[in-house]
Amino acid sequence: MIPNALPQRAHFRRASLAFIGGLALVASGGLPAGADPTHENSNNNTSQKLRTAVSVDRVVAHLDALDAIATANGGTRASGTAGYDQSVDYVVGKLREAGYSPVVQPFTFPYFEELSPSILTQTSPDARNYSADSFSTMTYSGAGDVTGAITTVDTTGAASASGTSGCEAADFAGFAAGSIALVQRGSCSFAQKAGNAEAAGAAAVVIFNTGVPGATGPIAGTLGAPGISIPVLGASYEVGLDLMGDSVQGRVAADTISENRETYNVLAETAHGNADNVVMVGAHLDSVNAGPGVNDNGTGSAAILAVAESMTKVQTANKVRFAWWGAEERGLLGAHHYVDGLKASGELSRVALYLNFDMVGSPNFGRFVYDGDNSAFPVGPGAAAGPVGSGQIEQDFHDYFAGEGLPSGETAFSGRSDYGPFIAEGIPAGGLFTGAEGIKTEEQQALFGGVAGAPYDSCYHAACDDTGNVSIESLDQMSDAIAHLALNYAMNTTAVNGAGDRVKGNFRQNQTFEGNPLGGGTESGGGLHPEHDHDHELADR
Repeated sequence: MIPNALPQRAHFRRASLAFIGGLALVASGGLPAGADPTHENSNNNTSQKLRTAVSVDRVVAHLDALDAIATANGGTRASGTAGYDQSVDYVVGKLREAGYSPVVQPFTFPYFEELSPSILTQTSPDARNYSADSFSTMTYSGAGDVTGAITTVDTTGAASASGTSGCEAADFAGFAAGSIALVQRGSCSFAQKAGNAEAAGAAAVVIFNTGVPGATGPIAGTLGAPGISIPVLGASYEVGLDLMGDSVQGRVAADTISENRETYNVLAETAHGNADNVVMVGAHLDSVNAGPGVNDNGTGSAAILAVAESMTKVQTANKVRFAWWGAEERGLLGAHHYVDGLKASGELSRVALYLNFDMVGSPNFGRFVYDGDNSAFPVGPGAAAGPVGSGQIEQDFHDYFAGEGLPSGETAFSGRSDYGPFIAEGIPAGGLFTGAEGIKTEEQQALFGGVAGAPYDSCYHAACDDTGNVSIESLDQMSDAIAHLALNYAMNTTAVNGAGDRVKGNFRQNQTFEGNPLGGGTESGGGLHPEHDHDHELADR
């Protein structure tokens, strides 16, 4: 976003903004000496008290507990594992201690885990071990270790994106049971190809790429859901051609778990406030299988838990409902399940707005606010439309940071974290993000500090995402912002959704971020948030 000058009455130097790596950046010069960023009216005193209660030590204590849970459970807190179940127990226990009556909402989801690397070899006429970068295991592949004849199914290997190899049962006429089926990617889904192969008696399936420009490498694909019991690999076009022939033998091995499992969301709401104008504050509780998920997303979960604990004595005008989502890393499944349930029951209209906090302690952090009004990132690939009111949430976060003398930027409102299901139903939404595997630029370093040329989080989705992978400075600043805005909307949401009466001194900072960008857009890949898309978008055909 390229803003106008920030108000001279706030004594900021002129703001400048640049689009860096899919981010709109706002630079501020800070408050004058002696200025009180919290102001002295009673509402802001309440905000200051809440922010003091939501101490970074309190948040870190929750992170330590989540990290210890992961350590005790094979280094993970992924949904469907004991580490996640114990994370749920921890959050529920803390909420009960604080006086809440939390609700644990179960739901079933497709679970997949690769326990060890898959194997693809040609045993004859040539002995050849294919490298791990030339093939991959299809998500929801079955398990097995098979050696046998490799039979090419309905393809000559010619480069084509519209082939039908393996798309029909008739393609497998005369197929010898127990063989390995070799099919080419094309016009139907991987699941359809694999299902037809399994029905024909195939012991394993290798699906190789089309060979057209841009589709020659190994296939990172998904079968969509559990159900295929045999190994299914996605290979490069070159490997596929190498495996074609009348007398080719080979080996396919996959060591996987593919099944439906139960997991949980956790919800708790304040005792006070309007139940017809509910403010929702959420973060996903699960990690990826590969790591403990302390920054992604123990930080968001711990921050909102600390806010919830500290708000129990506040007489709120609106109910505040806190949510810890399960199976976010599987495709926002917990949030989708919850929103679908609210929609079916007619309760969705009671939700005033949704605030999402996903990765708020990145070690090489930036201060990024979701672009709720699409002013910096127009609607298009990588930037979903923010419902009416989302722009006000964005503005309120910027105002808060401006009042604290902290530069803030924007990240594309892609809808690919747990706010996605809410904005799809027209619920105003917003939140904070401090960066994933994207690279910090020199311009960002000048605004936020840290190291230019390095990732925001070099341990993103990795085993090293533990308590050593968190910026305490970022966590402190973000948890304060979360507390301030949660309290702001707990008292009044008029500016966002028109509900309720305006409250004088409505927890606003006097320093205001003003102006709209003169231009915008996204970098290749579409905005910042592809850094944190959790690899949900695997190809299914």
